Amino acid sequence: MSFSYVIKPFINPLVKIKHLFYTIAMDVFEKIKLTALNAPFEGAEDIGTPHKTPDCPHDLDQLKARFPVTQAHLTGGQTIPLLKTMQTSVCERDCYYCCFRSGRDTPRASLTPDELATAVVRLTQAGVAKGLFLSSGLAGGCVRAQDRLIATAEILRNKYHYGEYIHLKIMPGAEKDQVFRSMQLADRVSINLEGPNEVSLNRLAPHKSFFKELLAPLQMIEDIRSSQPPYLAWKQSWPSSCTQFVVGAVGETDLDLLQTTAQLRQNFNITRAYYSNFSPVADTPFEHLAPANPWRQHRLYQAFFLLRDYQFNFEELPFSSSGNLNIEKDPKLLWAERHLDHQPVEINTADYAQLLKIPGIGPISAKKILQARTYGIIRDINVLQQMGIFTNRAAKFILLDGRRPPYQAALFS
Repeated sequence: MSFSYVIKPFINPLVKIKHLFYTIAMDVFEKIKLTALNAPFEGAEDIGTPHKTPDCPHDLDQLKARFPVTQAHLTGGQTIPLLKTMQTSVCERDCYYCCFRSGRDTPRASLTPDELATAVVRLTQAGVAKGLFLSSGLAGGCVRAQDRLIATAEILRNKYHYGEYIHLKIMPGAEKDQVFRSMQLADRVSINLEGPNEVSLNRLAPHKSFFKELLAPLQMIEDIRSSQPPYLAWKQSWPSSCTQFVVGAVGETDLDLLQTTAQLRQNFNITRAYYSNFSPVADTPFEHLAPANPWRQHRLYQAFFLLRDYQFNFEELPFSSSGNLNIEKDPKLLWAERHLDHQPVEINTADYAQLLKIPGIGPISAKKILQARTYGIIRDINVLQQMGIFTNRAAKFILLDGRRPPYQAALFS
């Protein structure tokens, strides 16, 4: 299916920038800018951080910086500048960690579906963004908030024939028909669980229901994917789904987070879990708490990818007695030191799953090894290095035709 914009793009980039800056109403411009306050707290295919904001846009890079734009990594390796914005930052809920919680003295912004959709198209034409992540505060109830998100996506897809990537939030307590329509319009949908269980969620957001408002929509998403024909979606395939957790505010353990993640993958086929490090926000009940260690977030992501891409079982993850991952060491390396130190893997006979357990070897390089073995026995570690394998990580845990290759023990201390 091909798409073309109704509004034709400008020819000269400098003219595009000048036209964009002076023709988008300043109130819309400022509204989108205000939503940047929430950008760091919403995981959305990010591989970087939002740009800083200069005082005045003089060129395309600076123009991008006026908006909450992040570099996003999509399935298949594509990287795009993704606009992360909200339909409204007005919210009737009082989540203890949130900068837009009800009653907090902070500037608010609300955009109509028409003005937001028009602004997204203009920003796309100017090269500022090539996709949209759209969330919202809960103003006027969950159903109304979801309706406005859907209306914006419908205007983009149907009026402007917008063919770029859309990640659409599902609001807590959304109805099944709303979930279905959102899935018809989006490339990805998500709903934030925030806590790994009901106890944690109650400490983070006391007026949200873990099962009724958050897990139920995830179940709806999976029910629709499994029961409805994919040609009903805009790309003739149903969107992927994901969730997000707040890490480090209420005493949840890594075991709690990853156990829930493993269950979500098994029961609801989520593609991704995001782990958002807690950072205290002034004038919230959590303003005096310490920020979470960024290495904890990093280890959680490493463990998640072991579950998703490296065929690890949840029971194989190396938790400490406290239920947390080791901050100092990669969980895959720690597992290998416990299990492969005295039982190295023979590269020439190991199956795909065994190869994935070796530090320095990933899904692509494991397949290269299997292919190379059809031509003969691998005896030289330089052959592995030529495949893109990190041999300084792998050498300690492998055999090449029955022999251990040399390795530097200091690298594994």
